[in-house]
Amino acid sequence: MSLLTSAPPFTLQASNISKSFTSGRVVTPVLHDISLAIRPGELTLISGPSGCGKSTLLAILSGLQQPDRGSASALGHDLSSLDTRALEYFRLRHTGFIFQGFNLFPALTAQQQVELPLSYLGLPSTEVRARAIEALEDVGLGPRMKLRPAELSGGEKQRVAIARAVAKAPELLFADEPTSALDAANGQIVIDILHRIARTRGTTVLCVSHDPRLISNSDRVLTIEDGRILNDQSLPFPPAATVGTQEHSV
Repeated sequence: MSLLTSAPPFTLQASNISKSFTSGRVVTPVLHDISLAIRPGELTLISGPSGCGKSTLLAILSGLQQPDRGSASALGHDLSSLDTRALEYFRLRHTGFIFQGFNLFPALTAQQQVELPLSYLGLPSTEVRARAIEALEDVGLGPRMKLRPAELSGGEKQRVAIARAVAKAPELLFADEPTSALDAANGQIVIDILHRIARTRGTTVLCVSHDPRLISNSDRVLTIEDGRILNDQSLPFPPAATVGTQEHSV
């Protein structure tokens, strides 16, 4: 049974979040009293210099870390109130993750990579296969779904990772530096796909990135420096030319 009972007005919320990391006797503050609220169907970019707390904020909002102070909620649930098992179930059912390093299994084909998390949902094998194929076709990898990571380019590996994340149809999609390992052309393809996921599926996409191209494809940009939000800017709807071609649609 789903943890969710009704759709909240905000899919992600942070209230007065602070976080520090300790190494020996050294305590390093990372986030300072951050509050924010993100609506469904938005692509929100968290931008800022290295070490400013971007990835830590994403980890807290996705339930991978707990804040020292304050609270974080996702889809109406206080993440700190969920035990480890409940958090794992929540992430499995309602979230998808995309990382800089792809996190693919060398021995598995692209199709098998996408099928793996679907199999944990208890779906029939026919539905698992159908969803995996559809997700890979949607990111333009239908002809290459039988290939393993060593046979794919960096951009193709990232598109496999995106297909794996969205095949579950998650309400929340978290992306940590999804374009930093890609060349310009493949980076733009990934950006277009992320934007389209938010726009056409109503998925909340939260992305941490240094890539300036993501700014023009985002609905909102949060600029963080020294663990604080310096600027919160909502952007106009991007022009159709930036969304990409049908070949890579999701």
